[in-house]
Amino acid sequence: MEITRETLISEVVENAPQAMPAFQAIGMHCMGCAMASGENIEQACCAHGVDPDEFLKYLKAFLETA
Repeated sequence: MEITRETLISEVVENAPQAMPAFQAIGMHCMGCAMASGENIEQACCAHGVDPDEFLKYLKAFLETA
C-alpha cells in the first residue's frame, strides 16, 4: 500500500493496523473517532501540529520495522 498525504487514516489502519502506535506517538489517540474515518494524513497532521512530510517518513520507517 502506498501511503501519501491524501491517504485516509482509516485506510492505513484497515490495511496496516500495526501502524496505530505511530499515530498515537504523535498525539493522534482518536483512531476510532468519526473524524479519523474521513480525515487524510495531511489533515490529521495539521490538526495536531505535525509536519505531514516528517510524519510520513516516520510512519513508513515505523511500518518497515513493525
